[in-house]
Amino acid sequence: MPTCNESNMTPATFLLAGIPGLEADGPWISIPFCSLYLIAILGNGLILFVIKTQQNLHQPMYLFLSMLSVTDLGLSASTLPTMLSIFLFNTREIGIDVCLTQLFFIHTFLLMASSVLLAMAFDRFVAICHPLRYASTLTSARIGNIGLAIIIRGAGLHIPSVILLKRLPYSRIQSLSYSYCLHPDVMKMACADTTPSSFYGLFIVLSSLGLDSVLIALSYIMILQTVLSITSWKERLKALNTCVSHICVTLLFYTALISLSMIHRFKKNSLPQSQILLSYLHILFPPVLNPIVYCIKTKEIRKRIMKIFQNYSTNRLQWGH
Repeated sequence: MPTCNESNMTPATFLLAGIPGLEADGPWISIPFCSLYLIAILGNGLILFVIKTQQNLHQPMYLFLSMLSVTDLGLSASTLPTMLSIFLFNTREIGIDVCLTQLFFIHTFLLMASSVLLAMAFDRFVAICHPLRYASTLTSARIGNIGLAIIIRGAGLHIPSVILLKRLPYSRIQSLSYSYCLHPDVMKMACADTTPSSFYGLFIVLSSLGLDSVLIALSYIMILQTVLSITSWKERLKALNTCVSHICVTLLFYTALISLSMIHRFKKNSLPQSQILLSYLHILFPPVLNPIVYCIKTKEIRKRIMKIFQNYSTNRLQWGH
C-alpha cells in the first residue's frame, strides 16, 4: 500500500502504462490498435444498421444481438481515448476524476455485455426447450424491459464502487498497470484501508459475472438435454446450429476474463508484457470478433451485408459510367 503524507496527497494524477520496453515504438504499435478499433466500430455499426433497416430481423435473437453490439461500441469508446493518447502522443497522465469516469464506463459495459449474453442464452433456451411459448414469452415489451434492466444493473452496481474509490486518499502521482483505468488497479494505488472497496468489488464479480456464467451454463445443460431427446439427427443439428454463434462469443468473453483473472492471481510469476497483452485481448477482441462471428454464422445478416456491398459496387460502377 502506498504511503501518504500532507505533501503528496490528492488531487492525484495517475500514469497510464504502455507496453513495457516498447515505449519508443508507440506510433507503430498504434497502427494495429487503430485497425482493431476501426474493425470493431465498423463491424458493430454494420450489425446495428442491418438489424434496424430489416423489418424481418426485428426478432428477439437479433434485438439481443443489437444490444451486444451497443455494449461492444460502448466498451471500445471507453478505452479508445487513453490508448491512442499513449501510443500516438505518449500522453500518460490522467486525473483521478477522468480515471474514475473511464473506470465506471469500462466496468459498466463489461457487465452489460455479460448480462446481454445471459439474455441471449435465455432466448435460445426458450426457442429450443419451449418453442410454442417463444412468441408469448419474448414479446417486444418484455425485451425492452430486459434491455432497461441490463442498463440499470450495469450502472447501478458500479456507482457505489466509484464512490468508494473516490473517497480514498491517493498519492499525487501513481503508475497504473494498463492503458486504461480498472477497479483493482486503481484501488491498489490508495494509501488507506481498501477493505470495503475490495469486498464490494468481489460482490460485484460474484453477483454478476459469476452468476451470469453459472446461469448460462445451466441454460445450455437444459438445451442439450432437450436436443438429445430429439430423435432426428438433422433436427438436432439444426437446433444446435442456432446456438453456435452465441456459444462462440460467450466463450470468447469469459475465456479472456478468466485468463486475465488468473494472470492477476499469479502475476508474480508472469511477465508484465503477457499481463498487459492479455488485458488488451480481453478489452479489444470481443468487440472485434463478435460481429465477425455473427456475420459468418447468421445467414440472414450475412445475406443482407453482402447485398449492401453488392449495391454499393453496382452504384459505383454506374457512377463511373
